[in-house]
Amino acid sequence: MPDQSFDLVILGGGSGGYSAALRATELGMSVALIEKDKVGGTCLHRGCIPTKALLHAAEVADTAKDSAHYGIVSTFESVDIAGVTSYRTGIVAKKFKGLQSLLKARGVTTIDGAGRLTSGTTVQVGDSTITGKHVVLATGSYSRSLPGLELGGRVIDSEIALDLDHVPKKVAVLGGGVIGVEFASVWKSFGADVTIIEALPHLIPNEEESLSKALERAYRKRGINYSLGVRFQSVTQDDSGVVVTLENGKTIDAELLLVAVGRGPSTAGNGFEEAGVQLDRGFVAVNDRLETTVPGVYAVGDIVFGLQLAHRSFQQGIFVAEQIAGLNPAIVSDVNVPRITYCEPEVASVGLTEAKAVEQFGRDAVQAYDYSLAGNAKSEILDTAGSIKVVRVKDGPVVGVHGIGTRVGELIGEAQLVVNWEATPEDIAPYLHGHPTQYEALGEAFLALAGKPLHAL
Repeated sequence: MPDQSFDLVILGGGSGGYSAALRATELGMSVALIEKDKVGGTCLHRGCIPTKALLHAAEVADTAKDSAHYGIVSTFESVDIAGVTSYRTGIVAKKFKGLQSLLKARGVTTIDGAGRLTSGTTVQVGDSTITGKHVVLATGSYSRSLPGLELGGRVIDSEIALDLDHVPKKVAVLGGGVIGVEFASVWKSFGADVTIIEALPHLIPNEEESLSKALERAYRKRGINYSLGVRFQSVTQDDSGVVVTLENGKTIDAELLLVAVGRGPSTAGNGFEEAGVQLDRGFVAVNDRLETTVPGVYAVGDIVFGLQLAHRSFQQGIFVAEQIAGLNPAIVSDVNVPRITYCEPEVASVGLTEAKAVEQFGRDAVQAYDYSLAGNAKSEILDTAGSIKVVRVKDGPVVGVHGIGTRVGELIGEAQLVVNWEATPEDIAPYLHGHPTQYEALGEAFLALAGKPLHAL
């Protein structure tokens, strides 16, 4: 491959990298997108998309088991993992093919190979030098483990869990964050005995505490076990399974241990520091415009400290392309990026928790309203419990929306507009929500905070 020059060179073809490439070509730039594996990255091939396919299959299994509740007579026989895998991989293959076609149609030059940053304007791929007026680093993340805890054998990460050819009879999940509770949800629906181990006091500990407690109640009702507030100590394994020991001496036997303690930035071995890019605990240090310590070199996605979400990466990729083009795009802070956990029940949020709002504005300046989905007809039809909690500044804007219940992830689109546009409940109250819908629950909460509740006290 000969040396080549472009307006923009992007190292990494995942969510952040390819979104930057697509926006940059729209803005008239020539773009090289360098990817050592497959464009689409972790999200498309090993994360968001395949796991959500598993979760939908799990929802179908639960519906089949509970069909008599809806007056439908059916029999649930078993989970055909080969069939589930075919369904999952088929979706990924279609999306991958579509993305390849889109990049080609937009005029993005995709370069296959492992790239290494060699200066503020060059990336080396094999024997070729790819030069850009600007460079974007978008090398993604990897499944982390704990110090001294090696992956292998019956101790697996989420990527291995995706490709299992059977449903484990009994599984332990180390980590009660997003990845851990989602896999726990799938396996329980598929018939496994599941125990989650979380060192912090609650599941999904970064969410509004009321949501964490509600998820714990829901999991207890589903028969998903969990241990909270006690740290992992060690694990042993043999041909029959694993034995996990906690710091309080309690042991948990299982067929497998899924390590789901988060993801680390994939920055090592890419030449970043040698080229002058400063790292901080492995993450790329950037300013508020996502520029690194090397002028003209930007970073996006999971290698930038903060929320590791595909849609955050999309936003940052678009942002950087527009920043390079001189458009001065608006900054979206991490707290105002929507967050969704796709377990059953789903958890969704955007903006400040009530505790964070009180910390920022003071107790007397914060008002919150928690609307129970028991009052929402569509949620009753779906047979889901849960709630929508809205946090506002008194006589001021909505600063946070937090929900739990089946399919509440679909409600967060409106919520993020309300929070990011700094709307007040009084601004929103005159506008009707379709009936019967789940997103009526948002409207009910806004009405209540505006002082005129409808289906609420």
